[in-house]
Amino acid sequence: MPRFVLLQGGEVIPFPVTKDVMLLGRHPDCDIQLQSNMLSRKHARLVREDGSFFIEDLGSGNGTFLNGKQIETRLPINHNDRVKLGPLLLRFEVEAEGGSQQAAPVPQEKPEAMATVEIAADEEDGPPTIMGEAAGAGGYGVLEVRPEAKLKAVLEISRSLAGTVEVEALLPRILDTLFGIFPHADRGCIMLKDDETGKMIPRAMKHRREDEDATVKLSRTIVNKVLGEKQGILSADATSDDQFQASESIANLSIRSMMCVPLLNLEGEPTGLINIDTLNPLQQFKPEDLELLLAVAGQAALSFESARLLVSYMEKQKQDSEMEIARGVQRALLPEKLPEADGWDFYASYESAQAVGGDYYDAMKLASGKICLSFGDVAGKGVPGALIMSRIASCVQNTMSFVEDVEEAFTAINHHMCTSMVEGRFVTYLLAVIDLETNEMTLANGGHMSPMIRRPDGSIEEFDEETIGLPIGVMEGYPYEVVKRVIEPGDTVVFFTDGVDEAMNPEGTLYTLERMREFIADSSSKSDELGRALLADVRAHANGRAQNDDITIMTFGRHPE
Repeated sequence: MPRFVLLQGGEVIPFPVTKDVMLLGRHPDCDIQLQSNMLSRKHARLVREDGSFFIEDLGSGNGTFLNGKQIETRLPINHNDRVKLGPLLLRFEVEAEGGSQQAAPVPQEKPEAMATVEIAADEEDGPPTIMGEAAGAGGYGVLEVRPEAKLKAVLEISRSLAGTVEVEALLPRILDTLFGIFPHADRGCIMLKDDETGKMIPRAMKHRREDEDATVKLSRTIVNKVLGEKQGILSADATSDDQFQASESIANLSIRSMMCVPLLNLEGEPTGLINIDTLNPLQQFKPEDLELLLAVAGQAALSFESARLLVSYMEKQKQDSEMEIARGVQRALLPEKLPEADGWDFYASYESAQAVGGDYYDAMKLASGKICLSFGDVAGKGVPGALIMSRIASCVQNTMSFVEDVEEAFTAINHHMCTSMVEGRFVTYLLAVIDLETNEMTLANGGHMSPMIRRPDGSIEEFDEETIGLPIGVMEGYPYEVVKRVIEPGDTVVFFTDGVDEAMNPEGTLYTLERMREFIADSSSKSDELGRALLADVRAHANGRAQNDDITIMTFGRHPE
């Protein structure tokens, strides 16, 4: 399947191409949603026509680049071409077609932990003798054949496995029980599919006699058939079958009689296999034994799935507990209370989309008596955003303890964040210092949306876009512009992250900056009332839809005269 691969921070993140038209951008409804404030909501489009692919820009602010050249018209895109959207670099890949595809993976290597199970490739003389087949089934298998024997075997393995929740302890007990159900079995092994590589890995093995050859060899043909067709296989006595006297590979397996059945998960897909064999030519397995093994394997698979799911649940519980601790740690980085000043009001709210988030705010009184307000949005959310958020919180606290000049402080903060910044991660950031004696606000903006200032008459003022510089952590030494404005009586200033204007309702409609302007214009001039009302209106718009991004609001202003 064709795909885009995001190359970011040493990681490779795939995005499969599943439709003929794929939208790329930061809007949640895009087919490939990318987290970057330097991307347009709908930035570019991939189109498939007659088996060929084309890339086109959708009027984005920062442009779309194909192999280093900016796109102005629709251009063809081929395998291994590179596409740059803002700061993000993607590679386009198209898998080769026409190659044969096996139904299931077959192990190629032996892990050090279980080096006594081998897969033997069949020689040109022919495959192994297959004397019987039976369709695999989940649960207890098909009970029409020897139902009383199957029920007894299922009850026996259920009792044997009861109370076992550790996967590594469960698998050997399955083999122990099988050797009790099939007293003439000599060797047995269980192989499970590795989730990362897709290969079948030996996980448990049992021998009845310690003095025999410890190596268990399985036929590749049989393994492929068991996994690919989800069938149980009963194999013949290779050394006494005239059809295979010339097959050296089968003779070398030294198996008189063997059974191999799949382990199926709750979705009916093979997650492993069980193989048992006997070296006694007088006690070969029969078709009814295969049916019995399938029934036992069905219950064993259920027990294994239950144990695996329980382990996953316990790990998830542990992760949730750790995330709650992380949430508490992050909340502790936010100010416990906002500054107090005669004639001024301050309000802030923070709601992360996940347990932890990448939004950030701080407010503090400086040694000179001025008030410093720090406000930012890390590219990305969750744990990566939270880690960068904690870094900038510490950086700002330390910087503002020694430097009160906004331009100098902003440059120092940007320098610190550029040092060892993870590729593709940056922070849109506002830094403001309010002089309570002159009521003047000095502000620098690094890539963030302009604050909105509500005047007493309800009109909205915003700063010129030319005053907005690059996000911090992108370019060291960037000359940020500083703007100043006197906050008049009745003026209210609103800082916000894009989780506000991009909040989405169940129909996919955004809250938008225009609606935000109208709401602020019609709201109270008191900072705390306006901030709470704005947050409530965003929630009402979302109408129960889960947050797509962190939502942070800070409001402050002077009392009317």
